[in-house]
Amino acid sequence: MKEYKYSINGNEYTVAIIDLDGNTAAVEVNGTSYKVEIPEGMATPVAHPKAAPAPAPVAAAPAPAPAAPAAAPAPAPAPAAASGAGKPVLSPLPGVILDIKVQVGDQVKAGQTVAILEAMKMENNINAEFDGVVTAVKVAKGDSILEGSDIILIG
Repeated sequence: MKEYKYSINGNEYTVAIIDLDGNTAAVEVNGTSYKVEIPEGMATPVAHPKAAPAPAPVAAAPAPAPAAPAAAPAPAPAPAAASGAGKPVLSPLPGVILDIKVQVGDQVKAGQTVAILEAMKMENNINAEFDGVVTAVKVAKGDSILEGSDIILIG
């Protein structure tokens, strides 16, 4: 059993990996047990770091570098958050994002549903806490998030 400690948005989490069977992991987060399904693409990087040092001298190493800039559009909203471009709407519970109801540039009102979060087998509406314009969407449909995670930023 491996145990990890994380601090996310000032909240402390102790995560223990109890069992790993194929694409399913049994984990415990702060004493609560979860079954986690690991997507095919997510399970394979564990094997690649061992293989990566051997091909590093070969020209295969630069190939992953262009893949990172292709993913750069997702982190682009992060600098906006750092520059104070919005206040976050935070997840009240750990769960999975089922739907995102707004896009960057949308005008929102306090109380308006901005996302739907599945937590403890229930769908929870995540509402804007104040009026404003959506400056960043920090999650995607299907993302697993922890309590206190940014869902969107409103400026």
